[in-house]
Amino acid sequence: MTLAQFVARNAFRNKRRSILTAASITVSLLLLTLMMTLWRGFYIDQGAPDSALRLMTRHRVSLAFFLPAYYRDKIRAVPGVVHVVPMTWFGGKYIDDRPENFFAQFATDPDEYMEVAADKEVPPVQIAAWKKDRTGCLVDQSLAQTHGWKLGDRIVLQGNIFPTNLDLTIRAIYKIDPPNNSLYFHTKYLEESVGWFKDTAGFYFARVDDAKSVTRVSHDIDDMFHNSPAPTKSESEKAFQLDFIATLGNVKAFILGICGAVVFTILIVSANTMAMSIRERTREVAVLRTLGFTRQQILALYLGESVTLALIGGLAGVLIAAGLMLLVTRLPGVLVPASLKVTLPIALLALATAALVGLVSALLPSYNAARMNIVDGLRHIG
Repeated sequence: MTLAQFVARNAFRNKRRSILTAASITVSLLLLTLMMTLWRGFYIDQGAPDSALRLMTRHRVSLAFFLPAYYRDKIRAVPGVVHVVPMTWFGGKYIDDRPENFFAQFATDPDEYMEVAADKEVPPVQIAAWKKDRTGCLVDQSLAQTHGWKLGDRIVLQGNIFPTNLDLTIRAIYKIDPPNNSLYFHTKYLEESVGWFKDTAGFYFARVDDAKSVTRVSHDIDDMFHNSPAPTKSESEKAFQLDFIATLGNVKAFILGICGAVVFTILIVSANTMAMSIRERTREVAVLRTLGFTRQQILALYLGESVTLALIGGLAGVLIAAGLMLLVTRLPGVLVPASLKVTLPIALLALATAALVGLVSALLPSYNAARMNIVDGLRHIG
């Protein structure tokens, strides 16, 4: 029997305890993997290349405050800005309040929107039809498949923020990877339906000539409106998304706190398991020593058992996390970007964390067992 086979057999000598320990590590690594995936998606991933050319301009105080319509032409005049369209969150109800019927809805200008959001693929004929129909709308292909929509279908959105119901007709269906499950309609239709909304916009969505210009253009726009009644805050599309996430609270501290708690839990569970396992096998250690096993070999055996158990639990946790993330991003009504997924670096980092914790948790009891006196070990009654 090789050393590896000996380690594998001993790792599950006490099957119930080993399975429970592996299950505990699985749950912990599941949470850790999910948190690392969220961290990467929110704070590391820069999004699609085309998004680097876009920026958002909103009211400096809050998204709840609207901007004047004439800001659009002033923003367009800033050097570096190529296209700009108004955007307003409608937040209407489709059918009922169930999560699967919730999706993002924006009022915009169809005449220029596709020039800003150039990464959306739409047949030109459909875009032309959308532009001509004041009550027409553009929907995500994934969203249309979820609800069984097709071109020409009517959708009624019941207003929550705005005191009006919109009767829309699907004129265009776009494809984008990853899907964003959104719907876009004419801002003029909203202006005609809600009198006080006329000549305003929730925020402005602009496209610049070069990604390196985003910072400069953002600064120029905000400087231009610095002393106006409606000061602005301009930022990249990614920064805009992070601002929206920040409204939920200190997400960074939340993620780091969970990661720390998870690692501490794995450490405690694994250390407790290895301490009990080694204590029960004190006489066995003495027998192994009499058979010629060196202290280094015994230390390697017990460390190997702990790391093996941790890796099995860690691998199961990573696989479950990957499946859950894939499922959640496909659920209708869930505002989780489809780009969030468990990548290979995240999986390897999670497994490395599991192995390291398994190694550290077993180090002290394994070392004590390896240096035990043979006579004392044979006399032990446990």
